[in-house]
Amino acid sequence: MQIFLVLFSVLLTLLILMHKGKGGGLSDMFGGGLTQNAGTSGVAEKNLNRWTVIIALLWVALIIALGLMTKFGVI
Repeated sequence: MQIFLVLFSVLLTLLILMHKGKGGGLSDMFGGGLTQNAGTSGVAEKNLNRWTVIIALLWVALIIALGLMTKFGVI
């Protein structure tokens, strides 16, 4: 289960980094505002949001499961 946790952590990080910047933050300071027109389409962004939420929920559930297993001495 710990291997899945590492995989989900890396995947979640990559999915979050793939999101389009909303502007006004550090991404604009370092040139993120220059690529606003090269962003993803609406459908692709919605699918990316769905996958990010699904992986995040699985990641949280896995952390809770590992915590409970550790507490009760299963692992």
